[in-house]
Amino acid sequence: MDGTIIARVLHILGVVLWIGGVAFVTMVLLPAVKRVGEPAERVRFFERMEAGFARQARMTTLITGVSGFYLVYKFEAWGRFAEARYWWMHAMVLLWAVFTLMLFVLEPLWLHRWFQARAQRDPAGTLAIIVRLHWVLLVVSVVTVAGAVAGSHGGSFGR
Repeated sequence: MDGTIIARVLHILGVVLWIGGVAFVTMVLLPAVKRVGEPAERVRFFERMEAGFARQARMTTLITGVSGFYLVYKFEAWGRFAEARYWWMHAMVLLWAVFTLMLFVLEPLWLHRWFQARAQRDPAGTLAIIVRLHWVLLVVSVVTVAGAVAGSHGGSFGR
């Protein structure tokens, strides 16, 4: 089997599991958290559940990034980054960079401690911030995926 086929399969599976996980957390887990006891319990429940997703998200963003960069290299598609009609490629890289920064740098070095300290003071407000952040990330992710699917099949949104 050709290396580009394997890379494409890994790239799409990575995106499906990663963005699908974001959708699950945003649309299923966070609403369920709101139904758990007191605000402090909600925070603890969310942290336990999110920890499992964070491990999966780290693995799938890594697979998605490596396979994506390999595909750009293999198809010599670097020039697309100079053309506005390939905006979705910029969006993919930016989205990947945001998640990678959050998962590999900000979360372990700062975000986890910030979340815990803020949740001690205001658990309900902290969860509200988390919900808003997840919705923003999900909307940006869905727009990016839609643009990438259309763009990679000859169509374009915003051309």
